[in-house]
Amino acid sequence: MSKRDKIHDAVKTALVKDGWTITADPFEISYKKVTLRADLAADRIIAAERGVEKIVVEIKSFLSPSPIHELQTALGQFELYSTYLQLSNPERKLYLAVSADIWNRFFLREEVVLVVEKYQLPFLIVNIQTEEVAQWTR
Repeated sequence: MSKRDKIHDAVKTALVKDGWTITADPFEISYKKVTLRADLAADRIIAAERGVEKIVVEIKSFLSPSPIHELQTALGQFELYSTYLQLSNPERKLYLAVSADIWNRFFLREEVVLVVEKYQLPFLIVNIQTEEVAQWTR
């Protein structure tokens, strides 16, 4: 099993507080001979007539001295997961989870916003101190 990100438990708690049921920790994405492991999967009933909303969450702490290098790694991972998820579990939407602090300090910088918008990256932003969802993007 791969090492969990430092904010893993806070993100998991925030999802539960937001009405999600954690269905896998980690979530296996398999397609043919490829198997990848995203951090979490969660489901939430939206409304009786709409059914269940399903997501996969990849958690990123962005704690290294080079957050741009971490973005590079996360972007590649997101693209890989997204490709295989569309083939194996097309009903699930993939999100990157980050702390509100990292979102405000790094992801709102103009040069980072450019990348997020170009690749239309959806985020789950979590207040780590309160373990609550601060914002969803896309």
